[in-house]
Amino acid sequence: MFFPEGQIRVQVYGRPVDLRNSFDGLYALTRQALAQDPLSGQLFVFFNRRANQVKVLYWDRTGFCLWAKRLEAGLFVSDWSKASTRETDWTGLKLLLEGIEPGLVRKRYRLPEIPELTHKPACKQWLETSSRGIIVT
Repeated sequence: MFFPEGQIRVQVYGRPVDLRNSFDGLYALTRQALAQDPLSGQLFVFFNRRANQVKVLYWDRTGFCLWAKRLEAGLFVSDWSKASTRETDWTGLKLLLEGIEPGLVRKRYRLPEIPELTHKPACKQWLETSSRGIIVT
């Protein structure tokens, strides 16, 4: 799917959602909680309570589309008390899905220590540089 990056508006819902909901449940949540029109072409982003899953709902002129992503390690939202419903753009959504929040950089997870490899400098450096992952807080 191709989106002209400057023209896409993204609504991020700042409260946890039961992601067992699919098209109809997220459609209703968009209408009621966000007070937005789901047919507007905007993207609507929802996170589960554990903040390790996200669903994105949008209308593409022929029907609703739903994207889903589940993290194997780390969280999209580290503290729900600081989360808020907000509007962002396509670039902000891409950063969010990659686990990056501008102005805050923290690793999403760390590789477990492997004693037989960490004593070798080349292996230790490879382990440190290969564990790329950023968390959104």
